[in-house]
Amino acid sequence: MAKPLKVDETWLERIAGLLDDMEFGSLHIVVHEGQIVQMERTERRRFGNTSSGAVPPEKSSRISARQQTPRSGTK
Repeated sequence: MAKPLKVDETWLERIAGLLDDMEFGSLHIVVHEGQIVQMERTERRRFGNTSSGAVPPEKSSRISARQQTPRSGTK
């Protein structure tokens, strides 16, 4: 029978910290014998469709602000 997962305030803070500022991506949590043993953060960054990733000014009104300005300072 599976052991119940124990998630205390410390683990909730760690999980929230990994999810903080994530715009596109996933958080994979590995549990072994009822305890969290590993967390993997995979983040995707989306850019405009030009070769440099910059959005031409005439098309900027049709593309959301999320696509125009990639987030910096990711963990």
